[in-house]
Amino acid sequence: MATSYLLEVVTPERVVVKQEVEFTSVRSTEGSLGIMANHAPLVTTLDIGLLRFEKDGAADEMTLTGGFLEFAENKATILGNAAERPGDIDVSRAEAARQRAEKRIEEAKNGNAEIDLMRAELALKRALLRLSAGGRK
Repeated sequence: MATSYLLEVVTPERVVVKQEVEFTSVRSTEGSLGIMANHAPLVTTLDIGLLRFEKDGAADEMTLTGGFLEFAENKATILGNAAERPGDIDVSRAEAARQRAEKRIEEAKNGNAEIDLMRAELALKRALLRLSAGGRK
């Protein structure tokens, strides 16, 4: 019985990860999900959050800003909107995005009908994830 499986993370720009892993955890829109080899087939939508994967006791992680996951025949395919490894995150850019999103949320709550509150809240969630993964809370 297999103990590992292929994990492939693809964004519109590139293949981010393509490697054998033993365990993957990710946040779906239904909650946290853990996958090991021989998992039942599934398709799910992904929420903004961290993707964590392990092989031989070593763990790695990256941010995901939503997408889809399919697991079938011992292969996990993630089609992500965007994915970044913590070392690739521009913390100053993420901080600026956080500040912009917070300002837009405040403007929307103060009655500015031109501001899309849901879009601003998602931008804030992405910025906070990037800051957290990049080493700044």
